[in-house]
Amino acid sequence: MVTRAMSALAKVCGDVRDGTDAEGVLGVVPKYVATPANVTEAAEVMRVAAERGLTVVPRGAENRLDWGAPPRSCDLLVDTAGLDRVVEHAAGDLVVTVEAGVTMERLAEVLAAEGQRLALDVPLPGSTIGGTIATGAAGPSRLLYGSVRDLLIGVTVVRADGVIAKAGGKVVKNVAGYDLGKLYAGSYGTLGLIALATFRLHPIPAARAYVTCEVPAAEAPGRVQSVLHSLAVPSAIEVDAPQGGPATVAVLLEGVPEGIEPRTTEVVRLLNADARISPQPPDWWGAYPDGDTLVEIFARPGAFPPAQGSARWSGTGKGYLGIPGGTPGAEVAALLGGLRRDRAVTAVVRYAPEAVRDEIDLWGLVPALGLMKRVKDQFDPEHRLSPGRFAGGI
Repeated sequence: MVTRAMSALAKVCGDVRDGTDAEGVLGVVPKYVATPANVTEAAEVMRVAAERGLTVVPRGAENRLDWGAPPRSCDLLVDTAGLDRVVEHAAGDLVVTVEAGVTMERLAEVLAAEGQRLALDVPLPGSTIGGTIATGAAGPSRLLYGSVRDLLIGVTVVRADGVIAKAGGKVVKNVAGYDLGKLYAGSYGTLGLIALATFRLHPIPAARAYVTCEVPAAEAPGRVQSVLHSLAVPSAIEVDAPQGGPATVAVLLEGVPEGIEPRTTEVVRLLNADARISPQPPDWWGAYPDGDTLVEIFARPGAFPPAQGSARWSGTGKGYLGIPGGTPGAEVAALLGGLRRDRAVTAVVRYAPEAVRDEIDLWGLVPALGLMKRVKDQFDPEHRLSPGRFAGGI
């Protein structure tokens, strides 16, 4: 049956249909799905949604649609697949502007033609630009290059009322007012529909070397610290720590060939004489650890908590813990409570089976929650955008 809301959406968007059970967001099935073909059409869809009081959840490649909490409702799922253009690549300025539905792999291909890259090694293949920003995702290279918030210099969003708004710009050095664009990094679609993003880029290095070494798990933090405080200048450090076994430390060095060799020699000396050197990363590099529940942990660099599952952590102090399937929710809750008792540790559950999710606190203590709620009230006064997906029910 064609409802009035469906009819109104169809007048402004060429691809609107009923939602299906398979498109449910953590079990919440959308009434309608709209796939706008461009930013203007996306704005019209959001305007109609505002007029009709529809709750809206954005969707990219669905790689992280199961992160966070289920929405309280989802009247309209806005699919960004139609926003798939690389708008401008200013190679001379090391800047690119790209629409939200472009995948990280496609963007990498475009940039590689000019010897450049967006220095974000996102763990999930097929991830879109919009989804990567919305979840604040980043991989091991954040040690040297920073996270998505650090590389994002401009963003265009569609507000809850359908108005197109811009923050930041298309130059790396921009001091014009508040950097509102960074608010959208890690916002889970609760502040607006991300439509376009502008990033600063880096040249593709002439040479790479991965130094890999197996060490006792208890010694891994010390080895990481020794490399961090050396003159080797690693681009990334990643530690794979399976439960009950030794850890593997992997260090990425980048630069020109003549500069890589002495730095590699220094890292081998710091890690172990048996360390292996390869131009290719280990198979597990940058991937999430196995497990049905994924916990993202922030700790002091080199002081990642002992593994109580399969752990993978980096030199920045950020890492992930994979908790095996079948672990009771009460046990996961106890584990989270133990981690969170250390004030220097933040543990956030990114995804978990429904039975586990119902027994745990996904977010833990969020000191800035009051401020975050006020920001939500300003950007989305009716709380229609991804309602309940974020911390504190935002």
